[in-house]
Amino acid sequence: MSFPAQVKIVEVGPRDGLQNEAKTISVKRRISLIRSLAASGLNNIEAGSFISPKWVPQMASTAEVLAGLDLDAGIHYPVLVPNLRGMQEALAAGAREVAVFAAASETFSQKNINCSISESLDRFAEVFDLATANNIRVRAYVSCVLGCPYEGEIDAQKVVTVAKQLNKLGCYEISLGDTIGTGTPLKTKALLATISREISIEKIAVHFHDTYGQALANIFAALQQGVSVIDSSVAGLGGCPYATGASGNVASEDVIYMLHGMGIHTGVDLNKLALTGRNICDQLGTPVRSKVNLALQ
Repeated sequence: MSFPAQVKIVEVGPRDGLQNEAKTISVKRRISLIRSLAASGLNNIEAGSFISPKWVPQMASTAEVLAGLDLDAGIHYPVLVPNLRGMQEALAAGAREVAVFAAASETFSQKNINCSISESLDRFAEVFDLATANNIRVRAYVSCVLGCPYEGEIDAQKVVTVAKQLNKLGCYEISLGDTIGTGTPLKTKALLATISREISIEKIAVHFHDTYGQALANIFAALQQGVSVIDSSVAGLGGCPYATGASGNVASEDVIYMLHGMGIHTGVDLNKLALTGRNICDQLGTPVRSKVNLALQ
């Protein structure tokens, strides 16, 4: 059985994590969190989003967060953009990389971004045009790839259809999200086997929530299929505000502990990362949700 020699961790705590925490922290503390994550060895860190603060108040002032970071330090700081206006705001703030988000579930798309899957992809065409004109890399997320809170199980072909359109638009990477955490290892392997027939596995990332305690098992299954990019959130922060019952993202500490135990290189100092996780949880007044972090205390 072969596994990737190295895995890229995309740390989503400062965006996907914080946006679903009850307490909103200051720009200064968000900058400090991102700097601390970078100091632990993480090179890909979601810095925020340009979604209206009316909908996601935790992500207000992302432009100020970017202004407080060294964007020339060789670290990727992608920001989420929902549409052309968000892309324009990201450009004005100096963003070098953005991410867009679609869904494999029609109902989830309507409830999440108030439009159909087709309409969301049409919106993104303008985002990609502006990104291309300004040499900005675009990453994409596809939600509900292994289950939807409204539609139940999702046919793999629906995921493939959305991913292929995002790939055609010009994404350099597509992150497949188990938004409500209902996926299991064999379903994960089957989905990846299906999608890899249409899109190179090197362009695929995985994004698991741990609602049913399956995230690490699913990541192991993804590694077996050749996936080498994993999204995770420090201390297990976050969830999904549009998916009732969805618990946090898989904890970065837990993922990295498993990868290091398998001899897979990440470049991350686990002890520094765990300290960062404890600090941000103290600031949020929320418990650490990483088993590895708790074990290291």
